[in-house]
Amino acid sequence: MSVKFKHRRRITLIAGCWLALLVGCWLALLTFAPVLSTSGNWWEGQKALEKGDYAAALKEFLPLARQGNSVAQFNLGFMYQEGKGVPLDSKEALKWYRLAADQGDPAAQFNLGVMYDKGDGVPQDYKEAIQWYRLAADQGTPSAQLNLGSMYDMGIGVPQNYVQAYMWYSLAGASGSAKGPNNRDLITPKMTPAQIAEAQRLAREWKRHVK
Repeated sequence: MSVKFKHRRRITLIAGCWLALLVGCWLALLTFAPVLSTSGNWWEGQKALEKGDYAAALKEFLPLARQGNSVAQFNLGFMYQEGKGVPLDSKEALKWYRLAADQGDPAAQFNLGVMYDKGDGVPQDYKEAIQWYRLAADQGTPSAQLNLGSMYDMGIGVPQNYVQAYMWYSLAGASGSAKGPNNRDLITPKMTPAQIAEAQRLAREWKRHVK
C-alpha cells in the first residue's frame, strides 16, 4: 500500500550507478573494475546499461556481485526492483541491496530504508527503515537525511521531535537537497528559539563528527 505524508515527505529510490547520481558509485567503479575484470567486465556492463541492454549488463554484473562488489550488488538490486532485464522481484532486490548495504554502500542502505518504509517486499517496519536511513544519512546521503527528518517531523517510527527534524532537514539542504530547507522552514514557526539553537548546534556537531 502506498504511503502519503503530505508535501513534506518524499520517498524515492536511488537509481543504479549508470545514471551517475552518486559520485561514490563512480569511485567504486574505478576501484573494482581493474581487480575483477577477469570474471565480469565493469566497463562492458556500464556500456550495456547505457544502451538499455540489460541482459548483457546482467551477464557482466552478476559474477562481480557474487564476488562481493558492492556496486554491482546495488545495481542488481535496482534492476530487480525495477524489472530491468530481470523479472520484477522485490525479494531478490532486497537480497542484493542488503549485501551491498552490509558493506557500507549508502545508496543500498537508503533503498533498503525505502523498502521497509513502504512495505515493499517486506512487512512495513518504520523502525527498520529509520535504522537504514540513519546509516545512509551518516554518510551524507541527502535523500536519507531528508526522509529521516520527515520521520522525526511526523513522528513516524520515532517520537515526534522537531529539533531532530530541523537538524536533518538542515543537513539534507547542506548535502544538496532542495527540499531540506523548505521542510525546515515549515516547522520553524512551531519551535522555540531554544529548540532552533539546539538543532543548529546538533547539525554543527554532526558535521564535525563526520569530518
